Amino acid sequence: MKKITLILLSLLLGVSMAAEKKILVVYYSRADENYSVGNISKGNTEIIAEMIAKKTGGTLLHVEPAKEYPKGYDDCINVAKKELAQDARPAIKPVNVNPEKFDEIYVGYPVWWGEMPMPMFTFFEKYNLKGKTIHPFVTHEGSGLSGVLRLKKVTGANVTPGLAIYGHVAQNDRDKAQKEVDKWVK
Repeated sequence: MKKITLILLSLLLGVSMAAEKKILVVYYSRADENYSVGNISKGNTEIIAEMIAKKTGGTLLHVEPAKEYPKGYDDCINVAKKELAQDARPAIKPVNVNPEKFDEIYVGYPVWWGEMPMPMFTFFEKYNLKGKTIHPFVTHEGSGLSGVLRLKKVTGANVTPGLAIYGHVAQNDRDKAQKEVDKWVK
């Protein structure tokens, strides 16, 4: 009888602990002039991050570079290309939550030159996410999940299959984007 009680108690605690998983939705996103959607007030990735946070009950964390990228698209991608070529780690603004305290982390960013923006590398090198579960999502205009495979190497985390959404869909067809998010988050 004691053995059955202990088994039932551990099962109940296991279910309770699983229900209390702390979820973080960390993302980098850029407004201003973007490819195929023009000048925007909210970045494509931010739109998707908000949908994921609402669906999961997760905490939002916006990674922001200490020095903003140029507002013009061509100028921005030129800076991003130089950073990538130099394997730069641009400074980021301080964050208001510690990502190490979360169990599951949804990670989002736009794909730039087939890779995540370099401020995300700065973020991942600053925090220890080894052993965490990361669910990657990206916005793109044709690159798909390009660069996501490096997340495992960079973070040491367990990386699940990702979600890729066209930036123009995030901006101009929110219902379609929401359906893709809902299907993926299940």
